[in-house]
Amino acid sequence: MNPDTLYVILVAPQGPLNIGSVCRGMMNFGFTRLRLVNPCKAYKSLPAKKMALGAFQILETAEIFDTLEDALHDVHTAYGTTRRFGKYRKHFLTPATAGERIASDASTPENRISALVMGPEDTGLETKDLDLCQQFITIPTHDAYPSMNLSHALSVLLYEIALKSDAGKKFYDPKVNDPATGKEMASMFAHMRQTLLDIDYLDPQNPDHLLRTFRRIFGNAGLSSRDVRILRGLMSRIDWIEAQRNNTHPDKK
Repeated sequence: MNPDTLYVILVAPQGPLNIGSVCRGMMNFGFTRLRLVNPCKAYKSLPAKKMALGAFQILETAEIFDTLEDALHDVHTAYGTTRRFGKYRKHFLTPATAGERIASDASTPENRISALVMGPEDTGLETKDLDLCQQFITIPTHDAYPSMNLSHALSVLLYEIALKSDAGKKFYDPKVNDPATGKEMASMFAHMRQTLLDIDYLDPQNPDHLLRTFRRIFGNAGLSSRDVRILRGLMSRIDWIEAQRNNTHPDKK
């Protein structure tokens, strides 16, 4: 995903501390395109800089607009964040669904531009602002205290986008290198069956009863060929120890 295909748009942000925190959250997830609509006068003040830490460059290069309509002039899909439910706002996306759509749009040949639109800290987006958005996102929170801090809410959304993008694929759902073949797995289970019978771990009358559990455990583990070799090496060692025991104490077999 090209991070330049996502804009973060803050409408009338009131406090420099929150603006600085937003920059830091954006930098954490690799996004740098910030647009501010009618921000407070002190949006570049020292408190904002201290809160942004190493991400203050995002604020230095932020684009400033007088209206949200102007800030959306080149955006294909605007995602308004809100907890306001009403007659004309019945269909909301979860952060996960929105993240998937935004990452997908960014992967198209035309690099469709998306924007996360967030309102003032105290009131959120007004109806006239939401009317300019094509999609709505709401973050499920506890009814007793539903409103989130601006930067915290943004970080939740950016996390979901990053998770669905190329960056997220580096850390989540890793694919097994050199996965074990069916033949390798079958040979391993045959070896395991005999080894466990030899050490009296399995019921000789019904050995497959417990072995099925091992099949499920190792089958779900997504073993590689190397994993299988290590496990078979362990069983071979057990075989050797059992053979030594039988040679030393033949009456115990």
